[in-house]
Amino acid sequence: MSVLTLAFKGICGLANLNNRIVGGQDAPAGFWPWQVSLQRPSHFCGGSLINSQWVLTAAHCFPSVSASGVNVVLGLQSLQGSNPNNVSRTITTLIVHPNYNSNTNDNDIALLQLSSPVTFNNYITPVCLASTNSTFYSGVNTWVTGWGNIGISLPAPQTLQEVQVPIVGNRQCKCSYGAGSITDNMVCAGLLEGGKDSCQGDSGGPLVIKQNNRWIQAGVVSFGRGCALPNFPGVYTRVSQYQTWINTQITSNQPGFIAFTSTGTDSDLSVSCSTTTTTTTTTTTTTTTTPITTTTTTTASTTTKPTGKIFY
Repeated sequence: MSVLTLAFKGICGLANLNNRIVGGQDAPAGFWPWQVSLQRPSHFCGGSLINSQWVLTAAHCFPSVSASGVNVVLGLQSLQGSNPNNVSRTITTLIVHPNYNSNTNDNDIALLQLSSPVTFNNYITPVCLASTNSTFYSGVNTWVTGWGNIGISLPAPQTLQEVQVPIVGNRQCKCSYGAGSITDNMVCAGLLEGGKDSCQGDSGGPLVIKQNNRWIQAGVVSFGRGCALPNFPGVYTRVSQYQTWINTQITSNQPGFIAFTSTGTDSDLSVSCSTTTTTTTTTTTTTTTTPITTTTTTTASTTTKPTGKIFY
């Protein structure tokens, strides 16, 4: 591991202005300094800064597999009015996961290389990423942030939102969505009674969890059914499954990966339910990474899938 990699691990996940305990409210400036807004020209997806020049987001944010005309805005609190701490960059490289399946939402993850590095401060800081050996037990509290711009109408000035939601184990999540809809590449979070969900955040935005005063990104907002409906938690791309892939794409100044370790017993291990078998056909996707634009060819589709992305 290089000195620079160690350096990023040393500073990632520190939100110096954040002492929030409970949420479901506007997020003050600097509370989530890795949050980014993807704009073309208006906001359409979220993302997270993972080092000085790379952003993590969802593959479904780029259905045309092109980043042309997209601005990445960091240090942003509201979508309207004055934002004295914001910084904007364009995208030079878009990397969509080669096995992303738009029908099943599996491998819903993408990387964006910024046109130039950003300078870290209290309002712009990279988040740590969950490493391969991380464990997320049911009931562990996480936070999801975003502007909820798609499908959710926020009052002016459209301030960054934050909401706290517990992890829902994959077994329990399969009870709702069907066994074939939730893969090991996904993690679920939300209240089973409903009322809080990542539809209050953004597609592509981060699901984070705190450990030893550091914030670790566990998930990327991917899909769901409805908004905050009972028994249908939000579904996120499980970041810890992609450490090798991310480090293969980012060969210098690699992001800081930290293992999140749950304590106690995972109640999801005792979950039993009657599930509906979902039959799928595997999609093979070939992605060629080039400056600004990539090309993707889809050769198959699934016969069934979850209902919609999160925001519809």
